[in-house]
Amino acid sequence: MPVADEVGEEPQSANAVLMVRPSHFGFNAQTAASNAFQNTPESTDPQAHALREFDGVAEALRRAGVSVLIAADTASPHKPDSVFPNNWVSFHRDGTVTLYPMMAVNRRAERREEILEQVVREGAFRVSRTVDLTYREAEHKFLEGTGSVVLDRTHRVAYASPSPRTDLDVLGEFAQQLDYELVTFDATDATGRPVYHTNVAMAIGTRFAVVCGEAIAQAAHRAAVLSKLRATGHEVIDVSLAQMLQFAGNVLELTGAGGAVVALSSAAWSCLETGQRRVLESYASVVPVAIPTIERIGGGGVRCMLAEIHLPKRA
Repeated sequence: MPVADEVGEEPQSANAVLMVRPSHFGFNAQTAASNAFQNTPESTDPQAHALREFDGVAEALRRAGVSVLIAADTASPHKPDSVFPNNWVSFHRDGTVTLYPMMAVNRRAERREEILEQVVREGAFRVSRTVDLTYREAEHKFLEGTGSVVLDRTHRVAYASPSPRTDLDVLGEFAQQLDYELVTFDATDATGRPVYHTNVAMAIGTRFAVVCGEAIAQAAHRAAVLSKLRATGHEVIDVSLAQMLQFAGNVLELTGAGGAVVALSSAAWSCLETGQRRVLESYASVVPVAIPTIERIGGGGVRCMLAEIHLPKRA
């Protein structure tokens, strides 16, 4: 089980997640310029494939004992990326809900009050405050949730790689409002472009961390990231750029019925080497699910589909 110490440290992994079942999944031209993981669809209607993949992820997590709360997307306005709710909201153990500024105009409609009300109602959760950073969109400054920021919740450390979607000013406000120490670093893909979201380059579990060290070109930045992770008790699984492009860094530890589980895509699991797999399996049960359409067209992996719910329960 994820560990919380005697003084009440926050567990790293949640036992509940929010997923949003898409109405019009598809290629988003407004996000493609900054997301090297996106590809134009081979068919004219990827929606049916995306729904099968979505249902597969939800079912696999439920079989593992994770509580899955599913919200329905609305048909209008058209929201091709609604399947990725972790970019617009995060839920925290102290009862905080954080809302984030998103770069693509057509993604801002994903933020819906009725989804938050559904989370509270169906999950019997308690919300004590809302940190709303969305006003930063008027300044053209963005921070796309736990895509932009990878959180070590137990040790209160937030890791982030600046990009067009991850602004340092907004990041600083987030850290101040939620009391996180910041570790920032420049991460790039094989072409030298900034990695669009930090969570494709790294992930943090209770006792492990997945990092694409090859993506962190500056030796000082790479050393700082690895040093901090090891100082907080994490065994580092270093993945290559090629593995990162298969979403090997886009994984999420959750708490299931029998303990820790790691959710990731079948593509991510398949590209890992035997030694890397053994490290993950030593800390958690692995739950790989095939989502080729969502990965290829949406440019996001299994982790991007899941907004972990850390909120306290109502009395």
